Amino acid sequence: MRVETASPPPQVAEALALLAAEMAQVDGVIAQRLSSEVALIDQIAHYIVHAGGKRMRPKLVLLFANALGFEGTERFELAAVVEFIHTATLLHDDVVDESSLRRGKPTANALFGNAASVLVGDFLYSRAFQMMVSVDRMRVLEVLAEATNVIAEGEVLQLMNMHDPDISVESYLRVIRFKTAKLFEASARLGAVLANATPEVEEACAAYGRALGTAFQLIDDVLDYEGDAHELGKNIGDDLREGKTTLPLLIAMERALPEQRALLRHAIEEGEQEKLQEIVGIVRSTGALESTREAARAEARHASDSLQSLPRNKWTESLLEFAIQSVERHS
Repeated sequence: MRVETASPPPQVAEALALLAAEMAQVDGVIAQRLSSEVALIDQIAHYIVHAGGKRMRPKLVLLFANALGFEGTERFELAAVVEFIHTATLLHDDVVDESSLRRGKPTANALFGNAASVLVGDFLYSRAFQMMVSVDRMRVLEVLAEATNVIAEGEVLQLMNMHDPDISVESYLRVIRFKTAKLFEASARLGAVLANATPEVEEACAAYGRALGTAFQLIDDVLDYEGDAHELGKNIGDDLREGKTTLPLLIAMERALPEQRALLRHAIEEGEQEKLQEIVGIVRSTGALESTREAARAEARHASDSLQSLPRNKWTESLLEFAIQSVERHS
């Protein structure tokens, strides 16, 4: 992997400028497709979709479609579809987690209530399926139907793991692969599907998305213990409050002194935050955050390596840059 530089190479800068123009077209599709005669649906859907975010998943659809030479307008429709699916999962997540802050703003459930948030999430899912049908490709339906099903399984797996200090690293990673990485994988795969790529190339694109999504979530888990609340747009320690046993905690418990381990176990089981600063100190002092970052860097390297079978152009160079950014970010 290339070492991160202050500014991207000219070829990458050109691709990113073109990508920004294409994302503006995706935003146009999103605005059009959000329309509903039900005022509350309009209000909540617009609130959550326009509340910010990196839009990583729709960007992957566009980057892979362009990398493989596909220029049809279907790529904008599918980029909007994956953003709708992601947004629906956020609405449902925040209700399950009882979250009050996301991207620096009150969550939809905090403003509009749990029932409305769940139902508008359902609307976004169903609208996404209307849109994917309009593309009229069975493979697109297969990819996205499987992805939404796996994501739902990941949500249930995470619920089963809540407040459990004894889950294995393998169980934790399985939740990430299902809940987060699957939609990254599907987004990357869709670009290949649109371009009628070979099965081998499609799998290479999927492998990139899967690894990138895993790296992205690992860094999110790091930032829950070392990030700045203003930059993150969420409360520090939210994962612990919600009883999520993430990799930094698992590594810290393995390395901590017995009395420290007992404190971590109790905090996970009870979801308490009274001793949050002490817990954060233990996680940091054991080197768990750097070890988790290194695990994310390894995933980013896997993502970069998977691009070897794709054409070398400004778009694949941009995908290499994306892999770097996914692990070097601080928000």
